[in-house]
Amino acid sequence: MAPNATLEIPADRKHPQHGVKGVYYGGHWVDLEDCANTFNPDPSKCSQCPTRSTCPRSKSRNAKTSPDTVYDVVIIGAGCIGSAIARELSRYELKILLLEAADDVSQGATKGNSGIVHAGYDDKPGTNRAKFCWKGNQMFPALDKELRFGYQLNGSLVVATSKDEVKVLDELMKRGETNGVKNLRIVQKDELFEIMEPALNPEVIAALHSPDAGNVIPYEYAIALAENAVDNGVELRIRREVTDIKKDGELFALDVRHWEPRSYVDAREKMGKSASGDEVETENSAGRLVFRVCIAISSALVMVKGMILMMDSTADDAVRMQSAIATLVVFVASAILLLKPSSKSNTPVDLKDLVDKCPPLEGKGDEGKVKVTDMFTGGSGSWNAVKGSASDKIAGLIGDNSFYIKPRLGDYLLLNRNQGHLTQHTIFPTPDPVLGKGVLVQTTLWGNLILGPTARDVNNEEARDMSPASVQEYILSKCKKLCPYFDAKETIHAFCGARSKSSRGDWIIEPSAKDGHFIHVAGIDSPGLAGSPAIAIEVVKLLREAGCETPPNKSFNPNRAPIITPKAGMKGLKMGPVGKNDSDGTDEAKMASNVICKCEKVTELEVVRAVRRSLPIDSSQAIRKRTRAGMGHCQGDPENYNCECRVKAIIARENNVTVEEVGGRPWPATSTLSERWIDDAEKLDLEKRMMG
Repeated sequence: MAPNATLEIPADRKHPQHGVKGVYYGGHWVDLEDCANTFNPDPSKCSQCPTRSTCPRSKSRNAKTSPDTVYDVVIIGAGCIGSAIARELSRYELKILLLEAADDVSQGATKGNSGIVHAGYDDKPGTNRAKFCWKGNQMFPALDKELRFGYQLNGSLVVATSKDEVKVLDELMKRGETNGVKNLRIVQKDELFEIMEPALNPEVIAALHSPDAGNVIPYEYAIALAENAVDNGVELRIRREVTDIKKDGELFALDVRHWEPRSYVDAREKMGKSASGDEVETENSAGRLVFRVCIAISSALVMVKGMILMMDSTADDAVRMQSAIATLVVFVASAILLLKPSSKSNTPVDLKDLVDKCPPLEGKGDEGKVKVTDMFTGGSGSWNAVKGSASDKIAGLIGDNSFYIKPRLGDYLLLNRNQGHLTQHTIFPTPDPVLGKGVLVQTTLWGNLILGPTARDVNNEEARDMSPASVQEYILSKCKKLCPYFDAKETIHAFCGARSKSSRGDWIIEPSAKDGHFIHVAGIDSPGLAGSPAIAIEVVKLLREAGCETPPNKSFNPNRAPIITPKAGMKGLKMGPVGKNDSDGTDEAKMASNVICKCEKVTELEVVRAVRRSLPIDSSQAIRKRTRAGMGHCQGDPENYNCECRVKAIIARENNVTVEEVGGRPWPATSTLSERWIDDAEKLDLEKRMMG
């Protein structure tokens, strides 16, 4: 029951949930029986069908090894902006390299945000935000029909509780109309409560309605973009931090730092192998390893001198990768790692044996706590590199100091699916003139209720260093003023993202004044996700103006098959202890019925599909973002179904590695919860904080 006993909780409206008896496709709901040849495409028509083998570690399988490769474009950062640019550029016959510093695409601001496809009524007319938000918003239905990441046109409501706030709604509507936003209207109280949102705060008297606002799962969107880009020829390398950029004649040369997680290096060394798969010798008498942290994969040719793999994130060795580029696209920065693929074994693998060998999961303590500076690289096992919140550092590498980034932290709480019925639209308060759109309440595509974000400027010490309890109280008390019926005890997860606000007060999308072949796409904060497809088109235009020729890619295929399979309850599915229903990785029908994650009904086939796609996967966290395995109400509790270890076992089998080499979900990362699996006492604390 909700904490406020004086209010009667509205009846459950049973909103559809993506993947449950249907899907959201192109913005609208499609029933399960109608998914054939819509959400589930003809395999002969999608870019990566049929499913192929796994990728080499930390690079796409199409990554070039030739030392004389000259890239036309290098994109630094693989969040939703970088991935959108990569996908747009893959329409053309170009040599493109996408670099990411974190251990997967979408690990930075893209991972830690609301996933709202804003309409653009809030943006100041004449700004880049206003220019690209509505344009991008209108591209999402068609994009989803091609890439099948899941897009819901749920609409948004900015609510007012006083006459003064109603005046602000009028101003927002006029601003939206100036920006070209269509279909805006002011909704009065009777219609709001009787037809649209009965669970709103009873004090709400009116709202600005934008039916064109929508929502996605932001990392699923970025993954879809990056997959399709790579399927169409873009090379991806992850775990690569750009540390320096120099001109080499008319070309750019990049210094790139490699890194690998310590747990992976330790697992390889334990087996007497290097992180590239080579056997090494140990010198027991000295207690040291002859092979330490670097492997030279070098060549002597001029354009690409080679790469030195950085395996120890505590060491100072740097990597130099001199890639010749005609044009360099720079924005949120992150990087990449190159390792040899291991050969696939034909020996059957016992998943139960791998699960039994799975290291204990992290769920208590502060050992994995992510510092604010680390959040700029994704906050999930990243080298201390730069990302969107430090794109000014990348610009500085060419001597361009024309702007700087002021990171703003946004904290969220995620509630169980049983709370998602409370809202259908995205609910905003009347915006704050300083802090922006404010703390919101929204039901996600998958049916969870999301609350947040905060707006904690990193350069404001008091805001930056708020205690977890203060952060939670701020979110819960603010959201209660929008929708007072949610149950804070149903909180299952908490996370934080770092938004990239620029010193110019607007998005920076332009050639550098220092070099016209160096394109800034920086300071892309909210509503950057909504604007991302339109920004990508603008970047292509800027590249052409900089002299980059763009002959069409005649083999470009815009269509991507989904990873998830919509389900009708438990029909056709089997649950059981590890080993009972597991396949050997070859029987597709058996994999399709074998449930790996009980809460989210994720099957072995969905995990295998994800691993065999065009992006490298070597952690359960990567699978979590693609399939939702471990995202349910039990959060991968080993005492429930132990889904994280099951996922690790499948990754190990598919990549032909030991389970110790497979990464896991970090804890606590950016969470404000004291434990991954919170107890009743902490749930009661959350309930108290909701009351303020």
